[in-house]
Amino acid sequence: MPKSRVRKKKDDSYAPSEKRATTKLDMSSGRRWVAPLMLALFGIGLAWIVVYYMTKADLPVGALGDWNIVVGFGFIALGFVVSTQWK
Repeated sequence: MPKSRVRKKKDDSYAPSEKRATTKLDMSSGRRWVAPLMLALFGIGLAWIVVYYMTKADLPVGALGDWNIVVGFGFIALGFVVSTQWK
């Protein structure tokens, strides 16, 4: 079987120009607000629905009637929307 060709090393004295230098992205310091806001929205939505059922449609907003369920699920849906910003 033939032996593979040995590659020569490139000259190590080459220094990249400053124009080609890449900027480092700091991903560790981003978006600390996302997790607390997401959990808060989930909690508000769940609490809204639970309070609605526990008070037999008197609270949180009696005038909305069964639309209170939609409002509760709306808060939960907003929590999922916010969760897409988590890195």
